[in-house]
Amino acid sequence: MTTVGSFEAKTHLPQLLERVSRGEQILITKHGQPVAMLVPAPPAKKKDVKQIIADFKAYSKRQGRTLGDLSIREMIEEGRRF
Repeated sequence: MTTVGSFEAKTHLPQLLERVSRGEQILITKHGQPVAMLVPAPPAKKKDVKQIIADFKAYSKRQGRTLGDLSIREMIEEGRRF
């Protein structure tokens, strides 16, 4: 693990973040005392698109939203007229 002082960390933050993004851990000290640690962020979870759509449809249904007597096809065609 690399150790850097707070002034150096402030001065070279972009370079330190690049190193951290490659998996390195960096300890930041102030007057020789550890104060913070830069570590890679946990990997972002990929969201299931099908689940998001299902959740949105369920939410819309709970809210009572409808297209009235229009179909999605009619709305698409209406949008193309402009």
